[in-house]
Amino acid sequence: MIKPQPLKGFRDFYPEEIAFRRWLFGKMRKVSHLFGYQEYDGPILEPVAIYEAKSGQELVKKQTFQLKDRGGRKLALRPELTPTLARMVAQKQFELPLPIRWFSIGPRFRYEAPQKGRAREFYQWDVDLVGLKTPEADAEIISIACQFFKELGLGPKEVIIKVNNRQLMDFKLSLIEIKKSQIPKVFKAIDKNELSLADLSEKQTKELKKILADRDFAVESEELTQTFSTLKDLGVADFVEFDPNIVRGLDYYTGTVFEARDRQGKFRAILGGGRYDNLVEIFSKTPLSGVGFAAGDMVIEELLKYFNKYPVVEPNPTLVLVTVFDESCFRESLKLTTMLRGQGVKTEIYPDSQTKLDKQLKYADKKGIPYAIILGPQELEKNLITLKDLKKRTQQTDSFKTILNKILNQVKEILV
Repeated sequence: MIKPQPLKGFRDFYPEEIAFRRWLFGKMRKVSHLFGYQEYDGPILEPVAIYEAKSGQELVKKQTFQLKDRGGRKLALRPELTPTLARMVAQKQFELPLPIRWFSIGPRFRYEAPQKGRAREFYQWDVDLVGLKTPEADAEIISIACQFFKELGLGPKEVIIKVNNRQLMDFKLSLIEIKKSQIPKVFKAIDKNELSLADLSEKQTKELKKILADRDFAVESEELTQTFSTLKDLGVADFVEFDPNIVRGLDYYTGTVFEARDRQGKFRAILGGGRYDNLVEIFSKTPLSGVGFAAGDMVIEELLKYFNKYPVVEPNPTLVLVTVFDESCFRESLKLTTMLRGQGVKTEIYPDSQTKLDKQLKYADKKGIPYAIILGPQELEKNLITLKDLKKRTQQTDSFKTILNKILNQVKEILV
């Protein structure tokens, strides 16, 4: 027999998980729309070549799921969305109004070792501002992340966004005689917190450690100074701090970079991003700059649980179960179900006239359906309906109009 389990690193989503995902994505969309960002999406499959050109060989060789189509073309399940964004912008580069404010929520795939907060298939929220090369644009993107944390009920005591600038780090590394050609390798070593991978001399390693321990040289960067000043004006300065250890591992970052972490250091990065000045370079000769971030759903879920901020979500949308008293009442129950749905009431009917009434009510109770309607011979004879409130354990028998109004009022309260 085949084991009833998903592939390693992939997830099943039962109704409860879908309800949380819908809630979380709703928060992401709310914040994106608040700042004027439009939703977009791209294909799950892209040519491997665009990741080789934009994301770097490490991501392509170690983390992408690759396959060949029948034409022999090398394809990859998207591990990230920035190369797709670059391709889509390049397609209509001279038609789109600048700056472009776009966001996307969808699945990503990386062949990584599954662990808490990380899987091989995950959902990610990408937010990008394209067409402006200013510290104020960087600050806007960071402030969106801050607003998102506020929406989740997380404040500066729980989370912090650590900010750095790659150009500033290029300069600092040059002072300890690290060659420009070595810098990408050094950045990857810093990003992994394994300086031994940088292949530096003992003296350079010692000097590099001093740089990474210094939290006061952000003022040497006019760009960073302006970014922090703008974040203060936006009212989110408490959420951010300078940290030279933040460099980000992907090759396309060129300026400001940042990561959000929990204050206690319990989890991996909650979100991360930065500035890229060569967004469309592999598709177009006209340069275009952008800044953005990405946030994965799994670490956010773990974070909310840890800080007791996980929402109470209702996986069952049904408000009313129309029971079927017996075969003689079945058609009338169907008509009533249709009338309720016509009024916008989310309604189920128990489609088996042979099932006893108490079993139908237990079904509604188990699913968390708040109301059940009984339409038996006595009710039909007097043109009445019995409404059972399964949470309060009360019931009311009245005219259809009265019962309907009560249900509709409940619908309004739930919507509010």
